Amino acid sequence: MELGSATIPVLLTVAIVLAVAAVLLSVLAIVGQRQVRATYRTLAGPRGRPREDVLAMVARHVDEVQALREEVHRAQRHSEQVRELVAAGVSRLQVVRYDAFDDMGGRMSFSAALLDERGDGLVFTSINGRSESRTYAKAVRSGSARDLSDEEARAISQALTGAGIGEDEVRVRRPRARAVRSAS
Repeated sequence: MELGSATIPVLLTVAIVLAVAAVLLSVLAIVGQRQVRATYRTLAGPRGRPREDVLAMVARHVDEVQALREEVHRAQRHSEQVRELVAAGVSRLQVVRYDAFDDMGGRMSFSAALLDERGDGLVFTSINGRSESRTYAKAVRSGSARDLSDEEARAISQALTGAGIGEDEVRVRRPRARAVRSAS
């Protein structure tokens, strides 16, 4: 069998294409082999001995993730307990100072509201006169109490609205108490 002059260049071209394809495949195989070796080194322990097989490693990681989830749930429960404790503590405070009597200056009388987040707590009132002082305490539930004076109501209202932890600077004057004289 004799090859024609047109067949030889075609066969030569096919042979060159096949040789280039073989070189490319061998380069790809070498690169793939390097990646496999790098992965094996990551999984292998010292001197090429395997640390643990992949399934054991995945099982260990699943156990670790489950333990972390349980730890997060414990932390969330603890956070809720702390939140409940904080909510029950005094977190809203307001003091209203005033002159209870016209003949007394210096705003020595005051009403102080000490409330938690729900508006429960106490309101203290101290009325100071020239010769005596009287102090009262009233229970506050959900931001209200019985028989509140204007100053007590203002202290509670400002504590609940967050008008500021501190002291009300507004001066309040009460009507002057009239002395009753006995006829003798």
